Amino acid sequence: MKSLKPVIALLLALSLSLVLFGCAGKQTEEETTAPVSEETETEPAPAYDYLVLVNKQNKLPDNWEDVVQLEDSVNRYGETYQVEKTALAAFYELQKDLLDNDGIIIELDSTYRSVKRQQEIWDEFEAERGLEYAQKYVAVPGYSEHHTGLAIDICIEKDGVRIDDNDDMIAEKEIFAKIHAKLADHGFILRYLEGKDDITGYAYEPWHFRYVGVDAAKEIAGKGLTLEEYLDAVPESAE
Repeated sequence: MKSLKPVIALLLALSLSLVLFGCAGKQTEEETTAPVSEETETEPAPAYDYLVLVNKQNKLPDNWEDVVQLEDSVNRYGETYQVEKTALAAFYELQKDLLDNDGIIIELDSTYRSVKRQQEIWDEFEAERGLEYAQKYVAVPGYSEHHTGLAIDICIEKDGVRIDDNDDMIAEKEIFAKIHAKLADHGFILRYLEGKDDITGYAYEPWHFRYVGVDAAKEIAGKGLTLEEYLDAVPESAE
């Protein structure tokens, strides 16, 4: 009778091979299904446009409030405001530039307002002053540039005194001329230019700035345009 040892040895070898193959297969599967390291994840780009036009004719995009990335900022007076994060970083640079090189102190005075808050403001004015007054002085909810988080109103401080009254700020022509000269370098434009209220729908506001990015800001300011003119979106009533 032939010896069974060779057969047994062959079977043992085959069994060992199958075990090793199974382990290798399991390891490969675990490696391919392992979670991705957080360090490799990238933050998605914002789904919005820094040149978005929101005015009396153009409504805030429907999904804007869901995607805009806002950050809190506390000014020197302890007031908290929200601004879109890129625009806020640019504001800090502008603020530092003016303080370091011109001795001018600027602070946030009005920034992001939700559509819901704008509706509350509208209702308050309508109840207190009437519908006609609200229509004249309050932006229709959904049509205020402050909804974007890209628009900021500033106040200034002079000789230790905060100046935030509209008429008082308009009177500070020399200070605002220096501020306006530096806006484009930091990506901002003066949104409501003097003498162009028929296009923008608003009177001159030297304190209201809008972030659009440096390249666009320099072109807009260099040509003396409104955002409507730059985007070829001048209302028909102004043409």
